[in-house]
Amino acid sequence: MRYDDFRRSDDIEDRRGDDGGMMGGGGGGLGLPIGGGGLGIGTVIVLGLIGYALGIDPRILIGGAEILTGGGQAPTYQTDRRSGPTKTGAPTDQMGSMISGILGEIDDRWSEVFRANGQTYVGPKIVLFRNVTNGGRCGMAQSAMGPFYCPPDRKIFLDTGFFREVETRFHGCSGSACKFTAAYIIAHEAGHHVQNLLGILPRVTQLQRQAGSKAEANALQVRVELQADCLSGVWTNHEEKKRPGFLEAGDIDGALQTASAIGDDTLQRKATGRVVPDSFTHGTSAQRKRWFMTGYQQGTVQACNTFGAGAL
Repeated sequence: MRYDDFRRSDDIEDRRGDDGGMMGGGGGGLGLPIGGGGLGIGTVIVLGLIGYALGIDPRILIGGAEILTGGGQAPTYQTDRRSGPTKTGAPTDQMGSMISGILGEIDDRWSEVFRANGQTYVGPKIVLFRNVTNGGRCGMAQSAMGPFYCPPDRKIFLDTGFFREVETRFHGCSGSACKFTAAYIIAHEAGHHVQNLLGILPRVTQLQRQAGSKAEANALQVRVELQADCLSGVWTNHEEKKRPGFLEAGDIDGALQTASAIGDDTLQRKATGRVVPDSFTHGTSAQRKRWFMTGYQQGTVQACNTFGAGAL
């Protein structure tokens, strides 16, 4: 992915201290429990594989947490000493600059889409951190949770070490394709922000409260996550039209490999040797790939109706 001419966004809170650096930087990694004894199925169900996958903080969507619609407030935590003091504005290190550029382009393309539909888009902020930090109204943000979007604060929390985990543990990309994989991940989280602005997330939370079972609530979250994958594809479509040639050979394949590696069925099979569809929270590998490509090929929000009949 070529990103030198991306517009750098200043909507960054950098809590990494002074050691943010090259691709794969950001501290001691995520500590994802892959390999060794693997995950127990209880962890898979309770956490919804959030340690691996990309998405909304499970305390908000899983179980219909009330803070999304103002019915309550999650606890806040003091920033851990392993994260440094906050700096605002576009970072100057290679990793931070790339993320700032991706966010700038995401904001610009979604602003154009919203404006074409008579609406106004205000983008999210990204919080860069190491290991653990104060997640505001979403509680503690930890590396092992993976990147996530906090709807009430309209912030994306990201330990940049996650990208190294994608490369080394998921084998989701290699070389320059890892840069676009990072863009796919951030655009997925920004997709949740789009859902929040459009009122989809509050509506889903309401439906989850009314769900008759955990499996039914999880199925709703799968549709939310697949829609965010699709919206990531929509951004890629518009970005490619705006900046022809920003994608390089292998970029899309790298993103699809990552989508496949973090499908619920793939992760459960690797962790436990079996698949439990009722516990899915993000969708299968095939579904994640399909919906990203739907957004990428069609380039419209309307194409991302994962809540329609037969969408799964």
